[in-house]
Amino acid sequence: MGFFYFIVFIFGLTLGSFLNCLIYRFEVGENFLRGRSYCPHCKHILSWKDLIPVFSFIILKGKCRYCKKPISWQYPLIELTTAILFVYTTYNLQLTTYNLQSLFTLFYWLLIACFLIIIFVYDLKHYIIPDKIIYPAVGTAFIYNILNSYFVIHSSYSIVNSLEAAFIVSAFFMAIILISRSKWLGLGDVKLAFFMGLFLGFPNILFALFLAFSIGAIIGIGLIISGKKTLKSEVPFGPFLVTGTFLAMFWGERIINWYLNLFL
Repeated sequence: MGFFYFIVFIFGLTLGSFLNCLIYRFEVGENFLRGRSYCPHCKHILSWKDLIPVFSFIILKGKCRYCKKPISWQYPLIELTTAILFVYTTYNLQLTTYNLQSLFTLFYWLLIACFLIIIFVYDLKHYIIPDKIIYPAVGTAFIYNILNSYFVIHSSYSIVNSLEAAFIVSAFFMAIILISRSKWLGLGDVKLAFFMGLFLGFPNILFALFLAFSIGAIIGIGLIISGKKTLKSEVPFGPFLVTGTFLAMFWGERIINWYLNLFL
């Protein structure tokens, strides 16, 4: 079992490196399926020795081999974060058998984790959630719910629950946009909320939103007190929504059941 987690960790490091490539290519408007990786400073094509996740960064001491310009800490951090999330996601599913159904579920959760990581980083850096990511994420969650409803649990409850959560939460976010005249949230947040509803369903989506708004409020107040932001400053909400999604994904059901048991 430990060897399997090790393989998942290495796979996560590799996918994290690919996610870094995706994020950069989206930033500069390039096709991520074409062309080899290159240094963003000197444009020198990178060899395999420069592309080993985390280890290349350490060996090169955080500098490009060719122009000696600093390599962003984003690269090793995303690689490590992806690997750790992949391992914990696998552990959290508590798979006892590795049949086609369980592997399909694992693949789905790992794919969702990749979408969430890209959204977190991109919105944090650019204050925008790219449609090129959120639409495939929505499509993936929708297709999975259909397949899961009719071929795994043989019930329409799952897809109905997810769609209800998606439409109600996105409508709530749209209401906030209309009331604030787009000052508090953007349309990207509405699309992300719709995706969260499809992925989490009820009641986990409520737990995710509670955490997102709570964490956002705490960090926002901290930034204002520290003088880094003002009440009129723009703060991306996507990273908080992603954080809430991950927390609900891992611990939402257990915490909700624990809370309900206190009153039953």
